[in-house]
Amino acid sequence: MMQRLQKLIAAAGLCSRRAAEKMIADGRVTVNGQTASVGMSADPDADQILVDGQALRLSERRRYIVLNKPKGYVTTMRDEHGRPTVAELTAGAGGRLYPVGRLDMDSEGLLILTDDGRLANELTHPSHRVDKVYTVFVQGEDIHGAVARLRAMEELEGEPICRPSVTLVERRGSGAEMQVVIHEGKNRQVRRMCAACGLHVRRLVRVAEGPVTLGSLPPGKWRPLTADEISALKKV
Repeated sequence: MMQRLQKLIAAAGLCSRRAAEKMIADGRVTVNGQTASVGMSADPDADQILVDGQALRLSERRRYIVLNKPKGYVTTMRDEHGRPTVAELTAGAGGRLYPVGRLDMDSEGLLILTDDGRLANELTHPSHRVDKVYTVFVQGEDIHGAVARLRAMEELEGEPICRPSVTLVERRGSGAEMQVVIHEGKNRQVRRMCAACGLHVRRLVRVAEGPVTLGSLPPGKWRPLTADEISALKKV
């Protein structure tokens, strides 16, 4: 995966990104035999990157965690509007981790973060059809009719989607609790699907993604993925 050179050098533990930029500007870094320039990108799996004539060696140790994202946090590492971010909740996880997919600001629940870019790309690519399981609390005038329409959905605003799996868990007057399983990760997909079927989402919680489940992890807390979970994710 292509990444900025200064990021790769910092990830190898040689120096900070700012210091890495100076190393590049000073002509101390080459990519495939050519002197690198500031802002250049390279693929550590395909390109030969040398720093002061020595091959750049990236750490093979990757970090994988799962966070129970609370409502009110944005799924980004930095927000230009000053809103709370998931980076603040995972600051103690060590290093810079990146979210696998997104949960919108008003949604809650399971969010995987990692510095393994290859795995992140595989999990988010539509071709892999990784199951994402949500507990959804909704309101609407025709709950049963809406559930039937949800189960039959093969298109969302003109774009094809895989039919979701929808289970009506409990009916509560004009409201209901549902379990919804989708296979893509389109922006606000579950909310948009519900709205198209006449349902208003009052609360949305992701409880599982592939083999990883939220379990009893408290809101705002994170934990490392187990070796079995990591192995299972890599087989998805």
